[in-house]
This record gives sequence, C-alpha cells and structure tokens, in this order.
Amino acid sequence: MKGKQRINRLLRALFCLALALSLTAVDVAPAAALVSQADIDALKGDAGDLKNKRKELESKLDKLAKDKSTAMQRKALLDDQIANTSAQIDNVERQIENYNLLIQQQEEALADAEKREEAQYALFCKRVRAMEEQGTVSYWSVLFKADSFTDLLSRLDFVGEVMDYDERVMQDLRDLQTEIAEAKAALEASRAESEEAKADLETKKKELDAQRKEANRVIQELTDAENETEAVLDETEEEADRIQEEIQRLSRELAAQQAAQGNAGVSNPGGYIWPVNSRYITSTVGGRSSPGGIGSTNHRGTDIGRVGFTSSIYAAKDGTVIKSERSGSYGEYVVIAHSGSGNTTLYAHMSKRIAQVGQHVKQGDVIGITGSTGNSTGPHLHFEVVENGSRVNPLSHGAEPKKGYLSGYTLAGDAVGH
Repeated sequence: MKGKQRINRLLRALFCLALALSLTAVDVAPAAALVSQADIDALKGDAGDLKNKRKELESKLDKLAKDKSTAMQRKALLDDQIANTSAQIDNVERQIENYNLLIQQQEEALADAEKREEAQYALFCKRVRAMEEQGTVSYWSVLFKADSFTDLLSRLDFVGEVMDYDERVMQDLRDLQTEIAEAKAALEASRAESEEAKADLETKKKELDAQRKEANRVIQELTDAENETEAVLDETEEEADRIQEEIQRLSRELAAQQAAQGNAGVSNPGGYIWPVNSRYITSTVGGRSSPGGIGSTNHRGTDIGRVGFTSSIYAAKDGTVIKSERSGSYGEYVVIAHSGSGNTTLYAHMSKRIAQVGQHVKQGDVIGITGSTGNSTGPHLHFEVVENGSRVNPLSHGAEPKKGYLSGYTLAGDAVGH
C-alpha cells in the first residue's frame, strides 16, 4: 500500500514537472504593446483641460448673451467654443482608437496563450499515457541505482524536493489563474470604457452642431440692428486692409530672403488648382449685395460653397505659409506666398488650420478644413489670389486670354454668397 502511495506521489511529481515545463513555454514575455492604458489616461488628462477651457468660454458667453452690440464678440467666443468642442471630439476619437487597439492586443495575447497552453497540455497527456503503457516510472530507476544506504537517502531527499516543487508549481498555477482573471476583468473594463467614450462622442457631435447653429444665429442678429451692421462692415473692411498690408510685407521679406539664398528668379505665373473639390461659386470678386446684411459689398475673393465642415482645403500651388491664424473677419485663415514678391493666395473661414507658418507646401497639400469661422453665415471657402500686390479674379484672370485660372465652375444664381 505504501509502495503504491509512493508511486502515486512520484507520478504527481512527474506531472507537476511536465506541467511546469508547459507553463514555462506558455508564459513567455509578450511583445512590446503598441498601446497602453497610460496612453489613454494621458488623453483623458488632455480632455480634462479642454473641459475646463469650455467652462471658461461658457462663462464669457453668458455675460454677453443679451447685448446685441457684442454680437461679433459672441461670434468670436462661439468660434472658440466650436474649436474647443472639435478638439474634444478629436481627443475622444483618439481614445476610442487606442481602446480598440488595446482590446485587440489583449484578446490576441490571451488567445495565443490559451492555444499554446492547450498544445502543451495535450503533449503532456500523451507522455503520461505512454509511460503508463510501458509500466515504467523513471524516478524508480533513480532510487534503484543507489549503491549504498547513504546514497539511497540522498536520492530520497531529491525526490522529496521534487514533491516540494510540486506545491510551488501548483501555487504558481493558482497565481497564473488569478493573473488571467485580472487580465480578463481589465479587458472587460476597457470594453465598457470604450462604449462610454463612443456615447460621449455622439453627445459632443450634437453639441458641435448646436454651437454652429448658434454661431450662425448670432451673425443673423446683426441684420436687425442697422447701426451695428454698418459698424461691423467698417471694421471688417479695415481689418481686411490691415491684413493685406501685413501679407504684402511678409511676402516681400520672404522674396528678399529667397533672393539672398539664391532661390529667386523662379517664375510660375498661373498654374493654380481648385483649392477644394467643390466647383460651386456662391460669390465672385467685386461688387455684390451684402449677404446676410453683414458681408462686404466689395468682395475681395471668391466664395466656394457646398463644402460643409469637413472638406479638405488644398494649396492652390507651391509656396511657403506666411500666415496661419484667426481674425474677426476671416476667421481661421492661411496665407501662402508663391514665387515672386507680392504673389499670394488666402484661404479663409476654416474650421481647422493644418498648415503652419514657415511650412513649405506643395500644390495639392491639405492645409486646412472648411468651416464657417469669422464673419461668415455658413460653411464655405473664401479664396483670394493676389499677383504683384493686386487681387485678381481667378475665374477670369489667367495666363491665357479670356480664360481664368479656375474653370469648369457653376455660378449660383446672381452669385450672391456668404
């Protein structure tokens, strides 16, 4: 009876040894994670900062809510609020993307570990069955090879150590099971947080839509107050003039710098492409009716409509960005200087600027996203072309007689745009 117990203990030791080997094979260090919870936590920290900024803006808007004379101030704050909400949306979208990657990595690691563990366990069972069929236990040979009583005791000590190892392996197995359970719990938590982020994203998108409608409503308020409308028109014209003077100064400085570096003399008249995919013109260069009662009656550029808030804006041709900022009239705008002093293009009312000052852009590079910031009553792109210091109409002015730089367009009604 005791002999059978000893054999059973030896078999258990052998089982644990084989299981330990299988666990060693399974418990390999995973490859470095592409995304970690720390990455997501960092994004949540940024989200907190954006939320605080939003509260600030809401407080300022509340103070100006009932004063019509502050309509343009409110519009500027609403543009800030829209930009803040857009940044929050970008942040949540990055969180969701990271959650998706993290969940995928965790699922793949667990599936791979379980698959390898299953293969190792099948191999162990096959080994045990083979030993049972042969009727042999390798550890008996260890004892029978003792050449003295002292040697036998030493060998028994060895077997006892194996038995102790059995307990350690079983404890390691229990620890591993706990670890796997915790990993699965973390995985479920990530899934739940991802779903919360998706719900938050939908809420923020609705908020963004409401903010854009409010911004347009504020601009429309000016049509009910003639004095304020005239004042806004005057301020818009003055600001546009100041900006154009600054653009020409920067363009001359860039041309001089390029000349000093030996890059001058490269002439590239014309060669413009459409700055957006739409070809629908809502307003042309020159005299027009004042759209919404607050637009310039001497339009300085070409308005391209049917673009929404998500269309890409492209560099009309190669050049260097000399302005990328926000103004009251142009909203978010970018100016690119092209070869030659005084040759520039301006892209206004963006919802998002991408190109930065000093950046060299190639024709067709994305420099921003369309929107309705600044003195605007709806999403469109305001596009200006200046050559040798003077604005030109890209629809009629070009290298070839009676042919403009931009062709194949559709003119909206009487060309009264935003």
